[in-house]
Amino acid sequence: MSTPKEVAGRYRLDSRLGAGGMSTVFMALDTVLERPVAVKLLAEHLADDEAFVARFRREALAAARLQHPNIVQVFDSGLDEPSERHYIVMEYVEGPSCADLIRDQGVLDVDQAVHIVRDACHGLDYAHRSGVVHRDVKPGNLLISQDTGAVKLADFGIAKAAEQTRITQVGSVLGTAAYLSPEQATGAESTPASDIYSLGVCAYQFLSGRLPHEYGSLTELALKQQNESVPSIREFRPEVPEALDRAIRVCLERDPAARYTSALDMAEAVEAGLRGDQSEVTQVLERTGILGAGAVDPDATQAMPRTQMGRMDPLPPRTGRMDPVPAPAAAAAGAAARQRQPAKRKSRGQGLRRLAVALIVALAIVAVILVVTNGGGTNKGPVNSSNVHGQINGLKQLVEDNEK
Repeated sequence: MSTPKEVAGRYRLDSRLGAGGMSTVFMALDTVLERPVAVKLLAEHLADDEAFVARFRREALAAARLQHPNIVQVFDSGLDEPSERHYIVMEYVEGPSCADLIRDQGVLDVDQAVHIVRDACHGLDYAHRSGVVHRDVKPGNLLISQDTGAVKLADFGIAKAAEQTRITQVGSVLGTAAYLSPEQATGAESTPASDIYSLGVCAYQFLSGRLPHEYGSLTELALKQQNESVPSIREFRPEVPEALDRAIRVCLERDPAARYTSALDMAEAVEAGLRGDQSEVTQVLERTGILGAGAVDPDATQAMPRTQMGRMDPLPPRTGRMDPVPAPAAAAAGAAARQRQPAKRKSRGQGLRRLAVALIVALAIVAVILVVTNGGGTNKGPVNSSNVHGQINGLKQLVEDNEK
C-alpha cells in the first residue's frame, strides 16, 4: 500500500523528514489548527504484529503525557482507517539535529556541546520522573530549535513507561548500537541510567569527534564496554577542560550504579566541568571510591574518603597548674629511689627485730638463773624476776610494732 496523502482526515502529509526500520516521519500540516506538525507512520510490515502495535500505542500514550520545553510534544495518535496505518502526531521543530551538526562540523564547540547536553538532561530528568525511559538517545533525536536555540528530545517512539510490563523479549536490542549502554547491549532492562550513558556517548562524540568504543559488531561493542576503559577526550582534543572530560566519562561507567543517579546531576556536572570545577556529586562519587579507573585521572589530586568517627570521650577538666614533666634521667632516678625506700625500711625493721630477740634471750637466761639460785623464793636483791618478765614482754611488743 502506498503512503497516504492525508491521515485521520486532518493531517496532510508533505515531505519526508526521516525513516527507520519501524516508522517513517513526515512533515505535515494540521488543517484544523493550521500549524505544521510531524507525523510518524508505523511501518506497513509491522501493522500485523499485534505485540508491536500494542507497544506503539502504549509508548504514544506515555510520550503524550510529557510536556516540557526540552521534549518534543506529542499531540495525537491513532489508527488511520483508510490506510490502516498507525500514526503519532508530534510537534514540528524547525532546525537541525545534532546528527546534522556532527556531519557538517565533525566536532562541536565546547560551549555548544555543554549547552546541548544540559538541555537534554533537563528533558530526560522530567521524563524519568514521569516514569518514562527514552531508550534511544542519540544525536539524531536531539533537535535544536532554530527560533529559540532550545534542544528538544525527539522520538519517544521506542520509549516505554518504566512501570509497565516489558513487551520486548529478553535479548532483543532496540535503538542504535553505538549509543547503547552495556546493560542494553546484553538485553537487560533499560533504566534512567541507560539514558544517561547514551547521552554521555553523545557528549563524548560532540567533543572528540569519535565514539568511546570503535566496533564492528554488537558483540565486539559489548566486549569492549565490559573490558576496555574509555580513552580521555583530551587525547583527541586537549583544549577540553579536564574536569569536563572527567564529568562526561562518569556517564560512561560500565556499572549503572557508578553513573549519575539523575540527569540533573549530570547537567550540574558538565556545567561545572566547563568552568574547570567538579560538581558535588562527582566529588562524592570519587570520595566513596565508586568510580572506575576510566573516570578518574590517577595523577589528579584525590579527596580523602569520608569516614564515620566514633563518639569520643570528653577530655578531663582543667585543674589549674600542670605538674612539670620530669626529664627521662630524673624520672629514672626517682623510680630507683622509690624502689630503694621500702628496702631500707625493711632492712631497718629486720635489724630491730634481731636486737630485740637477742635481748629477750639474754633476759630469759637471767630469769632462769635467778629462779634456780633463789629456789623459787622471794627475791630481796636489786634484780627482781617479775621485772625481767615485764621487760621480755615489752621487747616482744617492740618487735610486733616494728613488724607492722
